[in-house]
Amino acid sequence: MPQRSSPWKWLTAALIALVAALGLLWSLALGALNSASQAPPGTRITVPAGASLRSVLTQLAAVHALEQPRLIEAWLRIRGEILSAKAGSYILLSHASVRQILQQLQDGQVALEQLTIVEGWTLAQMRQAIDASPALVHEWRALDDAALMAALGEPGAAAEGRFYPDSYRFAAGSSDRRLYELAWQRMNERLQQEWAARAPELPVASAREALILASIVEKETGREDERERVAAVFINRLRIGMRLQSDPTIIYGLGARYDGNLRRRDLEADGPYNSYTRSGLPPTPIALPGGASIHAVLHPASDAALYFVATGKGDGSHHFSTSYAEHSAALRSFLKRTGAVPDAQAGGKSP
Repeated sequence: MPQRSSPWKWLTAALIALVAALGLLWSLALGALNSASQAPPGTRITVPAGASLRSVLTQLAAVHALEQPRLIEAWLRIRGEILSAKAGSYILLSHASVRQILQQLQDGQVALEQLTIVEGWTLAQMRQAIDASPALVHEWRALDDAALMAALGEPGAAAEGRFYPDSYRFAAGSSDRRLYELAWQRMNERLQQEWAARAPELPVASAREALILASIVEKETGREDERERVAAVFINRLRIGMRLQSDPTIIYGLGARYDGNLRRRDLEADGPYNSYTRSGLPPTPIALPGGASIHAVLHPASDAALYFVATGKGDGSHHFSTSYAEHSAALRSFLKRTGAVPDAQAGGKSP
């Protein structure tokens, strides 16, 4: 009569088989996790909110970042290491292992987009750039400028000039609200820092006035070596009650009516932004001034010049003059060199 097998032998055999299977699974899974991603450099994926482990692994397999997604899923589930990929857009790490890429998603190392707000832009140009960004969620697009400032906690304040021009990096899917808040906060901080360290006895009564004048300097010159001299011209004029006579203020006041040419009738048509017909500063900034222009206004050059006019050399430089006679000679020199009317000058007409 044959001997009956002990149940312990069957259990032992089953356990050995299970251990062998788990060992094989371990070996295969570790190999898959440690293998190098074959995704091309710069490969981007987007993980939606609430994405399942399987959908993320399937997406990674589709871009050749990993092979055997079901094997990796099974191994992660057995070990209780359920991938919790944070929602967002990712540029997959180059030359990385599958394990490193999964960690990238786990840690939420999302790709950062960039939007540059250019020095000298108007608020309208800034808002157009923000509205056109496909990487932003546009929560504040429908707000007009007044509502925008109210949302920022400054109801009734002018919005022009109140946002700091710079390059801002953000995760795709961020709200435009956050970008506005950052640019507004950065301008407030920079303006207050510069105001606190300002030169003594300047003819500007507040940080707000400094911002207005800085916006004019920003539009008058793009040369770093001239900003403090241009600022000095306007500071000198304010000190003696002389009109600023800045063409960019008129251009801003014309708005959509400006066709690229300033005419005598534009200089003579009175309005709040006509610094030829009105003394002092315009009611608001005319652009978004950068930090260098704010600094120049609050630390102008020690210069007695009251006038400046383009040299016409093609490098954006200006000739600075202390007298109207010298300025007139510089203007004639410009006309002789170019045959054109200068596009930016202070004191183009006799004071």
